[in-house]
This record gives sequence, structure tokens and C-alpha cells, in this order.
Amino acid sequence: MFLTCLHFINKHDYPLNTILYLSCLIYNFLHRDISLILCSETDREQIYGLDGEEMWHADFRLEKGVMTLPQFADPYSYVEGTYEGAVSNIETCKSNLANSKKANNYPAEPKDDPHVSVYSKDDVVLGYKNTLICYISGFYPAHVGVSWTRNNVNVTDEASLSRYYVNDDGSFNLVSALSFTPEEGDIYTFIEMLYLYLLNFFLLLPVLLHYIFSQNAGVGASVFCGVGLAAGLLGVAVGTFFLVKGNNCN
Repeated sequence: MFLTCLHFINKHDYPLNTILYLSCLIYNFLHRDISLILCSETDREQIYGLDGEEMWHADFRLEKGVMTLPQFADPYSYVEGTYEGAVSNIETCKSNLANSKKANNYPAEPKDDPHVSVYSKDDVVLGYKNTLICYISGFYPAHVGVSWTRNNVNVTDEASLSRYYVNDDGSFNLVSALSFTPEEGDIYTFIEMLYLYLLNFFLLLPVLLHYIFSQNAGVGASVFCGVGLAAGLLGVAVGTFFLVKGNNCN
């Protein structure tokens, strides 16, 4: 059996996160075994994955490791003590973060703006339960906030939020989902905020998406989707807004 492994750090070398990849070549087929350790002043995460799919993550709230392989996969589990190792890794990550901030004079981080797509799990039918899914991809740093409203009432607590998933280039993906039963005239709003730190100033780049449900005779439910993008820099904001009518929102 021929096995070659290469460790390498995220090419962007961002100071707020420590990301380690293990790339292995087995029998001339390339497989990527990913160990992601992520920490900031407020966030912490560790996952293990294979070829872009998560296999295990540390649940620091419940203080245990969680296998995330599908049920049809061959039974597999990580050795005892893996979660405790993740806790130790996070402490090391935070220590490295503190040292990096001092060594680099805490410079502004490079950033990648998010790409946001909102769509329903099933075809929209008024009065029938469905799920709105928001897929946020290609953003950096890995620190975003999400908010959902229904008819101007905050329903974020009813939504789910995934862990951060890392891409090959070091950017991240995130998924948020909200169960809903659309009624005539309902307005659902999703707000995603990318948090940035620039010379100790705190910035927000919000992305706003609106879903408005109505009934057209003979064609079932229609969705009016409005998308707005606003970018803020030290109190100066520039935004655009457009409205698109259709059955799908891209």
C-alpha cells in the first residue's frame, strides 16, 4: 500500500483562524482527509471529514463528539478521547491566536464576500408546510450572523444553523433553514451578516432577502423575491435593490 501525506496551512494564512489540512494519496487516487480547527474570540469548532464530507464534529455545548456519517455508511467511530483532544486543540488554537495578534500587530484581515442563495425545499403551495433554505458560500472570515423574520416578527429561534464547512481555498460555507407554512401575503426576510474586524473597528456587511407569497389564479402559489445587498464601511453604506417575480429565487 502506497500512502503519501502532506500537511499544509490555509494558503491565505489568516490570523483569526488556524486551519490544517491533511492530503493523502492512496493507490494513485487522491483523497483529502480534513481536520479543521477553528477559533476566534467568540467561536470554536473542530471537525473531521473526508473528500469534502463531514464525518465527525465536536459539540462543545453538549461536551461530546458527534458522528455525522449517513446511516447507510459502513459503521465507523473515532477512538475514545477524540472529544477531549478537540478541547485541548481549541485551547492551543486560542493561545496561538493571541500570539499571532501580538506578532502581526493585529492587521486587517483579507475578506471574501458571501454568495447567498435562498430557495424552498419543495414547490411552494399556500397552506402546506415547507422549508426555506439559505445557502451561504465562499465567505471569509468564518464569523457570520443570520436572522429570519416573518411579517416583521423575528423567528430566528425557529431556524436551524449548520456548522462552518471549509472549502479548498480556505473560505467557508453555512446553511440556515426555516420551516414555514406560507399564507397569502406572508413576507419572509433573511438577513446574513458577515462580521469583519478592521483595526479594531467592528463592521457589518448585511445581505437581505425577501420572500413575498401570493396566489395567482390557475397557476398555484407564486413567489415574489426581492434581494438587497448593502455594504457598510465605517458608517458609510452603499446598497442596491431589485425585485424579481418568479417561482424560484437564485
